[in-house]
Amino acid sequence: MKARIVVSAVCVFDPAGRLLTVRKRGTGMFMHPGGKPEAGETAVQAAARELAEEVGIVIHPRDLELMGVWIADAANEAATDIEATVFRAPGTWQAHPSAEIAEIRWLDLAALDRGAALPPDLAPLLTDHILPELGAQPDA
Repeated sequence: MKARIVVSAVCVFDPAGRLLTVRKRGTGMFMHPGGKPEAGETAVQAAARELAEEVGIVIHPRDLELMGVWIADAANEAATDIEATVFRAPGTWQAHPSAEIAEIRWLDLAALDRGAALPPDLAPLLTDHILPELGAQPDA
């Protein structure tokens, strides 16, 4: 049986409709901003805190919109699943990565719909659950 990590994550879009992905230091995969809840924190509180800590986006937890809860292979930990509660930050945003983030990449969902190839370094949560939920149809 695989180990399981509980996390919260947030879908963030820029004015061009691109989805924010981040690569944390010491890792190779791009994923949503997010992370593990701290003791006593709800999923939505963790999502808002992680968003502020990782990319400087400050939003009140009540303003985040629940998209769903999914289980996927962990991107950076072998033999581990994540149980991810995923939210959407309404509106459009600019990201200002913290020292914890090695790189950001805005994923052009419209280009995926036009047949662009899916980058090979995206976390399974994104490719298996979030992109289909958002209606993106990548040419995998």
